[in-house]
Amino acid sequence: MIAATIGKIFLDAYNEKFKSNYSAKEFFVEKYYETFFNHNKYMMSAGNSPLENPKISWDKMRTGQIPYETVEKRNNRFTKTVEKIDAGPADASIAIGFPTLDLTATTSGQVTNLNLPIATDDIYLSWIGSGLGIGVQSGLSLLFSNKQILLDLFEGWQVYRDYLNKTPDLRGNQINTWNGQWIAHRYDKLSYDATSPTASFNPFGAMKDEGMEVNSQSWTKVLIGIARNYPESKLIAYVYSLGQMNITVGFVPFDLPRIRQPFELYDKYFGTTKREQVEQLFGTAIGFTKACQLGAIGVNALEPKGFRDCMDKGVVPKYNSTEEEKTINFNTYQIWLLAMLNNEQLWGKAQQIATTLKSYSLSDQNAKKVKCQEVTNLLASVNKKQFIELLIQIVQGSPETDQLAEIAEIIHTMPGDNVPYFLTLIRFQYSVVNKKS
Repeated sequence: MIAATIGKIFLDAYNEKFKSNYSAKEFFVEKYYETFFNHNKYMMSAGNSPLENPKISWDKMRTGQIPYETVEKRNNRFTKTVEKIDAGPADASIAIGFPTLDLTATTSGQVTNLNLPIATDDIYLSWIGSGLGIGVQSGLSLLFSNKQILLDLFEGWQVYRDYLNKTPDLRGNQINTWNGQWIAHRYDKLSYDATSPTASFNPFGAMKDEGMEVNSQSWTKVLIGIARNYPESKLIAYVYSLGQMNITVGFVPFDLPRIRQPFELYDKYFGTTKREQVEQLFGTAIGFTKACQLGAIGVNALEPKGFRDCMDKGVVPKYNSTEEEKTINFNTYQIWLLAMLNNEQLWGKAQQIATTLKSYSLSDQNAKKVKCQEVTNLLASVNKKQFIELLIQIVQGSPETDQLAEIAEIIHTMPGDNVPYFLTLIRFQYSVVNKKS
């Protein structure tokens, strides 16, 4: 039923922006139906409503097995839909996101024996709101209540309709997937041009059995776009999936400033030339579904895949500046660690510690390389106690007692949750210093 709420927020914003006074039914009839369904290819499935024509499949239309239907037949289905909505009661066949009246069906959630009053307007609004879901690669969709996001999504409706009408091999019924691609493109300040909205925009891919479809967009690409356009905001989205089985994740908070942080840090320290590759790495360790299970999505959900051994097992990563892909991965890991620490001063501290340890290692005159081994053991530490105990051994054999004492103080006074991240950042910085020396 949240779709009806989103539909109401959008319709109020639409009427305010365009100085109109549409009711829910009027907008559904004059705008929504005309864009979404009054064509041979729909922008979204009409489910079990009279609008849906089960006899016509896109694949059969594409291959010429079934001719396009007549306008008269489509109008008849539209009339039956409106009549059923106006007659009630509201159920899944005429109201998007509402439960089916069949208690044994997989879409029978939200069932109650209370006779709740449901306004006819809410049914029309549920259709409007359902067209504003933002689909991402996990198969889930997000509904935001932010008026401007909803209006920006609305901008993309006609663009999608134009693509469907002029591209015979492009399948329909992908409005949520389209919304994910559109909003990521719409909020990409480096590529979006308001005077030519579809320039440098190619959201399509080939299907396995021929034809074209809209590719799913990554959740990180969608969220970083939103985060960059709403720099001070913390937004809540309703996360869900509607299909043969309805899935409700619930209301998930998105900490946009923290989501934006690692991308901004990467731009600051390593530049923007590889932004596309970098954006594809963040958030790959756990995926969107598991990220939602964290309760709120911030920088922790953006963990890049492949670095966990460096933190959990104390492995010193290898730095190779001659291979671009590996360098980008390496730098992405460092930046995510710095964002998790949420203290940019620790970037310089980690470099300072790495340099001090390297100097200590190079001062080794012993053929057995005792000092080198001491540094190796120290870098393998995965907790505060272990690190400080091993650091004491180094202090005893080093003239740089002041610098080493400062290292001990930084680690000792640091919150326990941050220590593993900082120790891992030191290992990354040591690898850089070691390679350069």
